[in-house]
Parts: sequence; structure tokens; C-alpha cells
Amino acid sequence: AADAFARSGASTFMPELDPNDRNVRVFNLIELDEIFRDLIMHPVALDWVRMVLGEHYMISNFTANIALPGSRSMALHSDQALVAPEPWIAAWSMNIIWCLDDVYEANGATRYLPGSHRFQTAAELPANPVRQTVAFEATAGSILVMDGRVWHTSGANVTQDDERALLFGYYSTDFVRPQVNWNALLSTATQAQVSSELHRRLGLGPIANVRVAAEVLARSRGRD
Repeated sequence: AADAFARSGASTFMPELDPNDRNVRVFNLIELDEIFRDLIMHPVALDWVRMVLGEHYMISNFTANIALPGSRSMALHSDQALVAPEPWIAAWSMNIIWCLDDVYEANGATRYLPGSHRFQTAAELPANPVRQTVAFEATAGSILVMDGRVWHTSGANVTQDDERALLFGYYSTDFVRPQVNWNALLSTATQAQVSSELHRRLGLGPIANVRVAAEVLARSRGRD
């Protein structure tokens, strides 16, 4: 996928995110192969999405990050802070992280700030927050479910020859604009191939959160 993405003319290095090109970024996975379309709709993943976000969720993005030996950490951030203004009073976004390799601290495991999903504003971050982060460990084939409010960063890969590849399926509630415009990003061929449910969760149809509005109106009528 990384090779195909690079062949399309896109860069796998994002200097605004990473301090060096040893972090390989791959975007638009849904376009690149059917296996990614299956993973983003995997039943186990969606069970967790519904548990955290409820039924009214959208697919906001689906990307990969390969930490090659020598990669360094990006800036500490929360994904929800990137798409919604504070205060963050609930989980409005989340990640399902697929571990394609064994993940541990030395090969660049994601580092997170424990308890930071409770922060409603950036001002609640402690002094020197990066020093208080911890790395998660998981075996290849595992998934990590991460609340969008968790402050985190990519770890540094200090190994000699151990690559670490992760997939980030990013979901959000349907009142939050997705990180990417799937109508503009996906080819017409891919849009025609996806299942009706994936089509809806990507926001490719003419409506998005009308069902939420209908529920609100129904509840208001019940109070009349």
C-alpha cells in the first residue's frame, strides 16, 4: 500500500507531522485495496465503535503509519482536538488501531497520556506531558481501541532493523465533519464498488445526520 501510494505521486513523508522521513504515512487506504474496505467495517471493530460513539457514526479517515528504524516522535496531540473545538465533554471520535506487527516501546509503539480522555480543555494538560506518556504493547493481529480525547504521540523506533506498521481507522459522530472528503478523494470506480453500508458511513450519499434530527424532533413532540 505504501508503494502504491508513492507511485500515485503522493508523498509518504509529512514534515508538518514528523521530524524525519523514517515515519512512512499512507493515506486513502480505502482506495488502495479491498482488504482495507473490509477492515474498516470489521464487525469486531464496529462493535467497539458503537459502544463508544453509538449508532450514528461516520468513517472520518483510514491511514497507516510505518515506523522504520530511526523514526522519531511527532508532537503530542488528541485526535478529537484536531476536529472539534473545546470543551470536549464526550467522546465524539475514536481510533481502532490495527497492529500489523508486534508493537513495543523500542520499535515505536504509540505513547499515550493515561487519563487524558477526561481533559475537557488543552489547559488541563500537565507540565511536561510527554514525559508522563507510556507506550502500549500488543502482538501482531491485535487491535487497540482509543478514545479520540486521549493525548498521544508516535513513539521513536530505536531498533536496528524492526519495522512497526499500524493502521488507524478513525471514526467520529455524524455531526463532526470527517477529516477527509470521501466524495472528492475516492475514485468513481471505488465509490461504485463499496457496499451500501460503507457507502453510507463514508457520507457518500445525499444525507448524513438526518436520522438524528428526526429523533430529536420525535422526542420534542413527545413533550408537547
